[in-house]
Amino acid sequence: MSVQFRLRPTVAAALIAAIAAPTAALAQSTDTQQVNITANGRGQSRQVEAISALELSQLAPGSSPLMAVARLPSVNFQSADTFGAYEWSTRITVRGFNQNQLGFTLDDVPLGDMSYANFNGLHISRAIATENIGRAVLSAGTGSLSTASSSNLGGTLQFYSVDPSDKAGGMGSVGLGSDSNTHLFARLETGQTAFGKAYLSVTDQRSDKWKGSGQQKQQQLNFKAVTQVGQGKLSAFANLSRRNEIDYQDMSKEMIGRLGDRFDNTFPDFNAALKIATNSCGNTVKGVASSYSAACDEAYYAGSGLRNDELYGASYDTRIGEAAHLKATVYHHHNKGAGLWYTPYTPSPDGTPISVRTTEYAINRQGVVGAFDYALGAHALKAGLWLEDNQFDQARRFYATSAAAVPSPYDFPTNPFFTQWQYGFKTKTTQFSLEDSFALSPGVTVNAGFKSLDVKTSASRQVGDPASNPQGDIASRKAFLPQIGATMALDARSELFVGYAQNMRAFQASHTGASPFNTTQAGFNAIAGSLKPETSQTFEGGWRLNTRDVEAVVAAYVVKFNDRLLAIQQGPGIVGNPAVLANVGNAQLAGVDASASFRLGGGLSWYNGLSLNKSQYKSDYTSNGVTYATNGKTIIDMPSTMFKSVLSYEMGGLFANIGLDHQGKRYYTYLNEGEVSGRTLFNGSLGYRMGSLSGLREVTLQGGVTNLTNQRYVSTVGSNGFVNKDAAGTEQTILPGAPRAFSLSVSAKI
Repeated sequence: MSVQFRLRPTVAAALIAAIAAPTAALAQSTDTQQVNITANGRGQSRQVEAISALELSQLAPGSSPLMAVARLPSVNFQSADTFGAYEWSTRITVRGFNQNQLGFTLDDVPLGDMSYANFNGLHISRAIATENIGRAVLSAGTGSLSTASSSNLGGTLQFYSVDPSDKAGGMGSVGLGSDSNTHLFARLETGQTAFGKAYLSVTDQRSDKWKGSGQQKQQQLNFKAVTQVGQGKLSAFANLSRRNEIDYQDMSKEMIGRLGDRFDNTFPDFNAALKIATNSCGNTVKGVASSYSAACDEAYYAGSGLRNDELYGASYDTRIGEAAHLKATVYHHHNKGAGLWYTPYTPSPDGTPISVRTTEYAINRQGVVGAFDYALGAHALKAGLWLEDNQFDQARRFYATSAAAVPSPYDFPTNPFFTQWQYGFKTKTTQFSLEDSFALSPGVTVNAGFKSLDVKTSASRQVGDPASNPQGDIASRKAFLPQIGATMALDARSELFVGYAQNMRAFQASHTGASPFNTTQAGFNAIAGSLKPETSQTFEGGWRLNTRDVEAVVAAYVVKFNDRLLAIQQGPGIVGNPAVLANVGNAQLAGVDASASFRLGGGLSWYNGLSLNKSQYKSDYTSNGVTYATNGKTIIDMPSTMFKSVLSYEMGGLFANIGLDHQGKRYYTYLNEGEVSGRTLFNGSLGYRMGSLSGLREVTLQGGVTNLTNQRYVSTVGSNGFVNKDAAGTEQTILPGAPRAFSLSVSAKI
């Protein structure tokens, strides 16, 4: 395996100097009395559910941790690949808010909004290997005040890595599966030493696309060290990732009906793409002009996503006397990325009617996240601080593509013949929070607080037409975003909870997507002083039950979503036509979530999650003199009904589970006539823990199947953006889901 990582010397030296201390190591529990899927947040005044390391370990090799989170009741997760890791297609929606409106962290470090063209973070699939995640915690309605996020109008999803083991040794796994999938993972543990303890892991994931040609490839290196310093714990990590993914073609309902859901781009057949570009795209080749036909955009040569990431962090967690507690985390993230498209609309200098168009990204951000807790009599006070400086560079470039020298979609291209535009965005984020929790009476606890969020962005145009490529400054700020809640214990096993929170989503700092900078200079000047950031008001309440045999939670919520921002696309999105950003009114989201885990005895446990919601836009809007009647329409990509169920068995060394995931229809147009049907998927796994074997410990053999019934369905909607209407079903913005796939893995410890 060839892994080419470049550690920055000063950061690497600091990390190596910070080796190890005590906490729990990743282990596959065999305790059948433990509920593995959800822990329901007792003591919290909001709905909180968690995914354990055991649940994560039962995913197919190479799967994103979001595949496990998708089992929670309020989560709509979609991906066009088997593993949930193909970033162009991954979408997660919680209670009607999409991932651009949620917050994500890893060990308190902000991951941004995990969007494909991320300007302030990275996807969890790249941030850390799934095997190194100890737990994931979803706050479905609203996150805690101190969560480091400037996008969480809705909930937050927080991931926590495992700590190094007290014992020296290691673990490894090998996975094989459908579509030539191979997954290799190895982790070495120092065990407890005089300097603390640490681990180093390496991951290599490769899989063919399930249709068309091309591979999805990722290599990761994760390092974590923990040591005792004074009365506290010092920990540090370095996570490096290299990802190369060949795209699936965005399709339309009409294309699926006419060409079938197995239709894809022409890669690696460049001559086929050349023929399409010559005959169907309105190009002039060797003096002969062709007319445009829809076939031009049905298949290209290829598209791909390339991402190189380095994420470093260190934190210190300590008590100060009997009453105070401090935790502070510093971090640095460097990203180099590019999205490649072999476009038939811009010829190469030698006359070939295809070139490589890129959108190139570079992120350099650093920050600090801190929390200070102080017990003052009956009050538990907490202050939080998040500071971040982010330099985001973005460019649109074109590279020569001749039949004799076709650039590889797996490599970053070099020597562009044209740079259309180039930007530098500087964003400073400041967030402060303060809260108090106190017992109002026996069994009743109240928490109240607020956060203040200020995000300032300065955009500098480095290359490009001054009229078409704006520059300037814009800020998103709310000095007072309150949060208040209460819990009331009914008895030792159950409690009621209720909460209210206000949140704001900062403007995106980008020249693409739903950004105020994705317009002309005149357009930016017109909106810079009047555009409002999106805000939300969330009310939620519910009941929790924790007993030896049952964990359950029922929660109801109402959310008012204010000053919704919409990018109005003018023409096909992939061609690069500009969008206009505007506040287009409000929306209301209301619903009920319920989940329950039952220990049935005899090694059986049963989890069920149900989500019912009514999420609607509450305003019409007008664009270019045309009024769109969206008032009362259902919010896009949010099924009104979702039901998840997992039946698990574990006895001795044998374990198995079978899961059902049902969701109703979803819309991809704001006027709701463009829809995709609901679907019900089944997944299953079967394994055996053999104990010791030939000097190895905890040897485990596991097999699995996804989409057991081989259902054909649409997974991702809005892959190329959402539209107002699509009566003809010709908008290329949906992706078919992966067919049935099998996997087999073996893992062991030394």
